[in-house]
Amino acid sequence: MFFSLRFGKYAYFYTPNIDFESMNKEQEDIEVLEEEQVENEKSLLLINDDVNTFEYVIDTLMKVCHHTREQAETCAWITHYKGKCAIMHGTFEVLKPYYDILLGHQLTVKITD
Repeated sequence: MFFSLRFGKYAYFYTPNIDFESMNKEQEDIEVLEEEQVENEKSLLLINDDVNTFEYVIDTLMKVCHHTREQAETCAWITHYKGKCAIMHGTFEVLKPYYDILLGHQLTVKITD
């Protein structure tokens, strides 16, 4: 049951049977999980090469990584000018299949911390 009382411009909320101690514990557990995910997060980098055309790289990123055309173009330009671009983030287990497929498409990619 939940209800509120309004006195002037202030509202007071009544929430019976809520265990705030367990809510705090759940929040702490979530924060620990988020920290572990950040520690385990890696990047899949696209490395510049002189072989593949912009259009090929853009089409491949759209097909394999499910990027929008705008995302794929942005990644292609960043890779062209900076030599590399992080195209995906996640755990090694998540990124490895994408890495293998992109290698199969003759793109130069690398998984980094």
